[in-house]
Amino acid sequence: MLVLRSLLFNVAFYVNLVFWLIILLPWMLVPRKTFLGGVKLWARSSLWLLRVIAGTKIEVRGREKIPAGGFLAAAKHQSLWETFALVPFFDDPAFILKRELMWIPFFGWYAWKGGSVPVNRKAGSQALIQMTAQAREEAKHGRQIVIFPEGTRRPAGAPPAYKFGVAHLYQNLGVACLPIALNSGLYWPRRRFIRRPGTIRVEILDPIPPGLPRDVFFRQMQDAIETASDRLLAEGCAELGLEIRPETASSLSKA
Repeated sequence: MLVLRSLLFNVAFYVNLVFWLIILLPWMLVPRKTFLGGVKLWARSSLWLLRVIAGTKIEVRGREKIPAGGFLAAAKHQSLWETFALVPFFDDPAFILKRELMWIPFFGWYAWKGGSVPVNRKAGSQALIQMTAQAREEAKHGRQIVIFPEGTRRPAGAPPAYKFGVAHLYQNLGVACLPIALNSGLYWPRRRFIRRPGTIRVEILDPIPPGLPRDVFFRQMQDAIETASDRLLAEGCAELGLEIRPETASSLSKA
């Protein structure tokens, strides 16, 4: 039954995706925030399909901690799930993503229209300068700069691998950072088609005020996200009847 429901959901998810890729095409002519409203509708429809077909719900804790206006949001990254599920959390989000994604037809057009911040990872320090300049401009306009500090998806329970770019952004944007913990990798494992029924838990943590020394911020942000994510991981494992340790995370992603 798990395999069948996962298969049905994946078919429905990508059919729905193609539907919205077509529907959103004329939305390229509307203002950016209106366009992002359409993207949020797609995200919510995908979450509805996940709940109805796969039996995977979502629980959000601490939503009241989301500040108004511009800030930096740093989220744990375990799955494809958070790349769309977090979009409705914010009023006017600008996601930081690798530049190559901007070259994909439809997706790249929409990422450009939504005001995403591309990063050329091959450009070294120059990429960091360009990313920071664009992100600073977006934050000045009250937008929420969303980054996955580990840079890529990590299996649930894997040792953290945070990149220092988030600390550079924090230091240069002069805004608060909102850490976000989650356990999505248990229910939507990376590089797998399995979608486990249960409840994906997201926890919005206390904002970190601007102005801290870069190293202090980096440790505080990582400790906050990892501590909360470990707690959510334990809750998810208890719900699913799984046992997980960092050294067995890769095997869980294949389960």
